[in-house]
Amino acid sequence: MINVTLYQRADCHLCEQVKSDLEEIQSKIPHQLVLIDIDSDPAMKDLFAMDIPVIEVGPYRLKYPFSKQELEMTLSAAVDRKSQLERVDDQGYHQAVERGKTITKADKISLWLSRNYLLILNLLVLLYVGLPFTAPVFKEVGANGAAEVIYRIYRPLCHQWSFRSWFLFGEQAYYPHETAKIAGVLTFEGVSGITDANDPNRVQARLFEGNELLGFKVGLCERDVAIWGSILLFGVIFAISHRRIKGLHWLVWLLVGIGPIALDGVSQLISQLNLPFLQGLLPYRESTPFIRTLTGFLFGFMTAWYGFPTIEEAMADTRRILTKKIAVVSHMGQN
Repeated sequence: MINVTLYQRADCHLCEQVKSDLEEIQSKIPHQLVLIDIDSDPAMKDLFAMDIPVIEVGPYRLKYPFSKQELEMTLSAAVDRKSQLERVDDQGYHQAVERGKTITKADKISLWLSRNYLLILNLLVLLYVGLPFTAPVFKEVGANGAAEVIYRIYRPLCHQWSFRSWFLFGEQAYYPHETAKIAGVLTFEGVSGITDANDPNRVQARLFEGNELLGFKVGLCERDVAIWGSILLFGVIFAISHRRIKGLHWLVWLLVGIGPIALDGVSQLISQLNLPFLQGLLPYRESTPFIRTLTGFLFGFMTAWYGFPTIEEAMADTRRILTKKIAVVSHMGQN
């Protein structure tokens, strides 16, 4: 006997008509009818809302409008396909049938992840971008050991140069490198005494954490904070939208997300290599906190906009497949 899945919703007279047609076909083509309410999942609702009632039987799918004759022909084709696969003893088919009879622990975990992945991702990003801000808080309250743990955790993940980091609890929110040429602010060299001349590899600039007067630095640099903070922002917006925001076109991602950060970062890196033949074309430059934050924000937000809807498409397919499988197995258990 074949399984026939009907995607429907409450108060749908067309769905009732299809069910009536299937009852009449039952004597000719025995089948088990499985009903799935599309309003049980936002992605399923978006997929089928304009097409219900929708029939799935084997690899075949019918979207309304379709006649009773077309419905019967589709079920007949599914029966013929099933008979042929059984006749040739197709092992893949038999394995799929056996898998379809039980709900495994892997199925349950996959369904849970497909429903809760966005919450998990948002919490992980919140932890990643939030933890570095606890380092200066720990320093401020005298918990230096805890602060050092945070700094050390993020040291392999970020350069942590103090002149490219935010500071909390001090005179300024940042102390830029003197070559950034930002008027009206104290420079890192001026407040720390650490210069490129006495610290050519910038090791001390990395290890400098601040003091009670200057404040204490965040464990991630300005650009990384902007990147991960904007990813979190989009993740929250995506959740509020019930994951209905469409994915960003890859060309927009390249132009708006990748372009500015690549231009700023690469031009800064190349200019600081002190290559004689480039000095006339690309003078030494140090990016500002504003530019690092802006380009980091654009990169993180656009990357999340490009990636999260793509993940949602895969997760929505998983939810639909497993929701259907659970409905089928439940129906089998009731009969």
